[in-house]
Amino acid sequence: MEELIRKADVLIEALPYIQKFYGKTIVIKYGGHAMVDEDLKLSFANDIVLMKYIGIRPVIVHGGGPQIGDMLKKLNIKTEFVSGMRVTDAETMNVVEMVLAGKINKDIVRLINKNGGVAIGLSGKDGNLVRAEKLRLEDDPTFIRTPEIIDLGHVGKVKSVNVGVLEKLADSYIPVIAPVGVGDDYEAYNINADLVAGSIAAALKAEKLVLLTDVPYVMDKEKNRISTIHLNDVDRMKLDEVVTGGMIPKVDCAAEAVRGGVKKAHIIDGRVQHSVLLEMFTTSGIGTQIVE
Repeated sequence: MEELIRKADVLIEALPYIQKFYGKTIVIKYGGHAMVDEDLKLSFANDIVLMKYIGIRPVIVHGGGPQIGDMLKKLNIKTEFVSGMRVTDAETMNVVEMVLAGKINKDIVRLINKNGGVAIGLSGKDGNLVRAEKLRLEDDPTFIRTPEIIDLGHVGKVKSVNVGVLEKLADSYIPVIAPVGVGDDYEAYNINADLVAGSIAAALKAEKLVLLTDVPYVMDKEKNRISTIHLNDVDRMKLDEVVTGGMIPKVDCAAEAVRGGVKKAHIIDGRVQHSVLLEMFTTSGIGTQIVE
């Protein structure tokens, strides 16, 4: 009986959050270890299905860098990285699109549907959902300039988002989006999944953007969790080297989404089972939130 009462207490704790988020759009960037470990994949699918059944509109954007690398290796196609970005020629782009929009996207859709949801898979090319333009290295503030001019090929950034496509779908389905955009030349472009998720969240004026990562949260110099970051503190925290390395683009992406109209952005540990529910429906949460 005590165990049953504890379960009831958990539901009661979640009730005000369920009421608050009913009918709201939550954009979730799904990637990292959560896409590889079988238990975590099942946990994520169940989280998303539960959210849909209690009246929340989840929209998923997924990554797939390691899987792309594995496929390129199998096909004996050499790959090169510059400033952390994969140089993507036409041959590589074909593989990127095949892995992201084909294999990974449909695997996520199948998993959600298998666990009681009704998901529909898209890439940014479908319905001109994500219009892209070529990313040039000078657009990236972390790029270390070199004497030679480096062309990243089919690497893009988000130019615009066709929210009409998602508004129509999100009421009845769970959209699952591969981060492949389409340019004005109607060529495909590989875009960082965090950036796509942030742009879609801002375009939809989502209640939340949730970024699943392979780190617990943003930590201070004593390795303690920073539960909340305000927009006006982001630049100072980078200068003070509180936010460093691979966390910089995550925090920048979250901050840009909030500036674009998202109520809150969250950086959470995707290696924790039911991490999305724990962040959204508990008082303390488990990650770091970025707010205005």
